[in-house]
Amino acid sequence: METERLIFREYTKNDFELLYTMTSDPNVMKYIRHGGPWTKEETMQTLERFIERNKMGTGLFLAFDKQDKQLIGTSGLIPQVIEGTDELEVGYWVRELYWGQGYGYEQAKAWKDYGLQLGEKRLISLIQHGNEGSMRIAQKNGMIHEKDVDIIGKNVAVFSIEV
Repeated sequence: METERLIFREYTKNDFELLYTMTSDPNVMKYIRHGGPWTKEETMQTLERFIERNKMGTGLFLAFDKQDKQLIGTSGLIPQVIEGTDELEVGYWVRELYWGQGYGYEQAKAWKDYGLQLGEKRLISLIQHGNEGSMRIAQKNGMIHEKDVDIIGKNVAVFSIEV
């Protein structure tokens, strides 16, 4: 899949360093999972999970700038279970170097549109409180703040869109 500026591809076992570029950055990871940089072991385990999910057409995919081929972030459609209900999350991360340039919204919109093209009637984004930038992206992407839930000990906002 691609957008005006981005091209997406599946993760491979050779992408550890690309993923670790993001997971080792405390600013990128501030509002992801436990809120701090990941160890190499956490990153490797996550990479393996991303590869497995990509085989099923879901999970996060790498996002590269079409022009200079630089890694911008990672995004995709992530299966989640929220309060006992199966959901599909539009998830997106952007490397700090590229914050404020519209890449978060570009990724989120692309995956929302793709999910709707697949026939999904409902999509969500899970955003930790304090992550105002991602909340603005979700709203710009047509999602509304539906409720708050506890996930791994964090109070997380559930933004959703239904068609």
